[in-house]
Amino acid sequence: MSKIVYFCIPAHGHTNPTLPVIRELVSLGHEVYYYSFQEFKEKIEATGAYFIGCDHIDIGMEDDGNGADRVGKDIVFSTELIVKSTLAFDDIVTNEMAKLKPDVIISDSVAYWGKLAAMKLGIPFVSSTTTFAFNQFSSKIMKKSFGDLIKMLFQMPKTKKILQPLRDKGYPADNILSIVQNDNETNTIVYTSPEFQPCSDTFSEKYSFVGPCIREASTIIEKTAEKLIYISLGTVNNKLADFYNNCIKAFADSEYEVIMSVGKSTDVSSLGSIPANIHVYNSVDQIAVLQKADIFLSHCGMNSANESLYHKVPLVMFPQTAEQVGVARRIAELGAGLFLDKSDSSSIKAAVQTVLDDENYRNNAAAISDSFHKCGGAKVAAQAILRGMVRR
Repeated sequence: MSKIVYFCIPAHGHTNPTLPVIRELVSLGHEVYYYSFQEFKEKIEATGAYFIGCDHIDIGMEDDGNGADRVGKDIVFSTELIVKSTLAFDDIVTNEMAKLKPDVIISDSVAYWGKLAAMKLGIPFVSSTTTFAFNQFSSKIMKKSFGDLIKMLFQMPKTKKILQPLRDKGYPADNILSIVQNDNETNTIVYTSPEFQPCSDTFSEKYSFVGPCIREASTIIEKTAEKLIYISLGTVNNKLADFYNNCIKAFADSEYEVIMSVGKSTDVSSLGSIPANIHVYNSVDQIAVLQKADIFLSHCGMNSANESLYHKVPLVMFPQTAEQVGVARRIAELGAGLFLDKSDSSSIKAAVQTVLDDENYRNNAAAISDSFHKCGGAKVAAQAILRGMVRR
């Protein structure tokens, strides 16, 4: 059978959607070598893939959210990061890929070193896109200002010079756009539906919109009230104690059950006395909670948004990065969620109540869920990857 190499970045939202696909490929008899980071070792090995640790490689992506947000705003910074990370992986590309001789390289859409490795070695490549796919049409949801666009145009000549070390190492890196943009000639897996993807009709047949690949819940949540409110800001931009305190104040001693996940960096005891109807944890089994939740107050990371809508749960949206704002705009456009304009306790309570009282939000979330379920998930993704092994 085939040998498959996968490169990913150190982020839960970019790793989790791929795991059912990797499990499917392994079940079909293929060998998968997954290059990732120690934090994800256990869950990657549980799929049957070979985990290969990259913690010793400095890729310049600190898991604090700031670098990720800056990538979308500063093209010079982005280019420098791509050069640094690709050169850091060069020994792996030169030596380990030569030994493995993979039939295909799959790479997260922002793990550019994987794409460049495939281009350098002439190995078939598949892009794994855990966000929306972006082209000149769909990128409008990011709504860059005129000033941002002018700044980017003035920075473009500088990026060509920054890319020279890659060209010196044999990487085809003529310009930054050829590296970062989605193009209609690359086999691409997108973990959402055509209905949720903005401007899906503008992408070629090389794009496979497979829907979210959702894992099974690992625990069972017992609902203790008629309505369950779930609150989480994800695993990165989540150190917002004032926000959590405002949520506690908004729903203290209400008729609602509240489950709140505050992340590993927040000391739960620092939030003071917590009412009996509110349960606060550093982390939860999000799938298990969403199977019972009536509403999700979320940062709107793509993975969390997909999981919520898959389970027909409407959202109150409190995005923290430009990418999350884009996801939230699409959800609002389709009527499945409401922006939280202010994060004081009164505004939180009012926004949640609005969504709970209006059945249209739940109905629209259910419609998106139906579109997800029709896509085929991990099985369709695996078949698309196998088709992508054919050399041009």
